Amino acid sequence: MLNLLNGSLALLILGLAIWVIVAREAFAAVAGFMVYGLLLALVWVQLQGIDIALTEAAIGGGLTGVLLIGAVTRLRTAEAAIYAVRPSVWLRWLAGGLSLAVTLLLALCVLALPDPAPTLAHAVGANIDATGVGNPITAVLLAFRSLDTLLEAIVLLLALIGVWSLAPESVWDGRPSLAQQLETNGILAYAARLMVPVGIVAGGYIFWVGADHPGGKFQGATVLAAMWLLVMLAGLQDAPLISRTWLRIGLVCGPLVFIAIGLVGVLSAGAFLGYPPGLAKPLIIAIELALMPSLTLVLGLLLLGTPQRKACP
Repeated sequence: MLNLLNGSLALLILGLAIWVIVAREAFAAVAGFMVYGLLLALVWVQLQGIDIALTEAAIGGGLTGVLLIGAVTRLRTAEAAIYAVRPSVWLRWLAGGLSLAVTLLLALCVLALPDPAPTLAHAVGANIDATGVGNPITAVLLAFRSLDTLLEAIVLLLALIGVWSLAPESVWDGRPSLAQQLETNGILAYAARLMVPVGIVAGGYIFWVGADHPGGKFQGATVLAAMWLLVMLAGLQDAPLISRTWLRIGLVCGPLVFIAIGLVGVLSAGAFLGYPPGLAKPLIIAIELALMPSLTLVLGLLLLGTPQRKACP
């Protein structure tokens, strides 16, 4: 029975992947992509990768899908013109051939892997006690591959700056375009008042248990960013001025604390982002506490988009 369900899930994911590629309308392709991400989350659950499943559902199926929906909405006026231009038959055959070649090459690479496949799982398991955390994903991301995690946080911040850079210079001290004029007693406002406290508790819990159980800062920050966006969508709060000092401090505090702890490691442990014996877990928790608000702000502001409204005098 389990094999039948797994096989059906695999076929459904393959079908959705094909649908995303061949769909003529951009909105339909994005909708298929979001469902594809949610189904991949189920696959990771089946493979007992709960941390990856949470990230895929929040980032892959959620945040990325919403960003793509925003892009499709902005491109609606140009979509008809894009469809009017049809590539030549030879160009389509070339694109299809290259796609098939890449697929076959990836399949050959997977099939050529040695059996058993090379893994560092044994090395992680042998050294995880030194980190003081019980979740191997957290240990890998913030101890053994901490530089990668630092770079990911910096890349997200640079992506936000890139989005802001698309706005005219005259509104760089203003607010993003989201401006909801809804009834404060409407159904969306009611839903926000009901769901946001629960979402904050859930996001905080997912973050806090990440040291020893599935969860962590990225997943928790995504939930908190969603609650923040719900408040703004319900018209209970306006989008913030991107020139606010508290906002910019919140955006950079996580990466700066991460870098500062890394520099302390140079002096105390002889390596950048090295942790002194016995202090690994407190420093890892300190990094995650600093990254949590930064990631929440970055993810929320990425979805809000470019500033378009000037600050009120």
